[in-house]
Amino acid sequence: MLLWASILVVLLAVWLLLRRRHASKSTTDRPVASTGSATTAYHAVSIKYSNNACSAARDLDGRRFLSSAAPKLPLAECDVLECKCRFVHHKDRRAGKDRRTPFAPSGFGGATGSHQSEQREGKDRRIKRDEDLI
Repeated sequence: MLLWASILVVLLAVWLLLRRRHASKSTTDRPVASTGSATTAYHAVSIKYSNNACSAARDLDGRRFLSSAAPKLPLAECDVLECKCRFVHHKDRRAGKDRRTPFAPSGFGGATGSHQSEQREGKDRRIKRDEDLI
């Protein structure tokens, strides 16, 4: 009886393993329903419109959206009979030069200003003074 129970447990474990492997394979083989290839986590799109575009599309000129948060085309406020708007893909949501540099005195910190010295006036609270030790 113990032999049959152990065989049943092994067969059940193998069946569950094969079922899990088949389920994960079927979800990764599905084609992605996007128009572009999102190569980064911050893949972005902007709207490119034609000469006869609606005012809603013109208001979004130059604005980048994360591809997961982009509005659907045609826009809900679109009043043009035949919308010719389309998405332009970008690797990153940010436009322009990134101001962070590892070679600046502050390293990868958030400092983006041009101050050469410390601007704070108070003392560093982390420094232990003699009166604090007593």
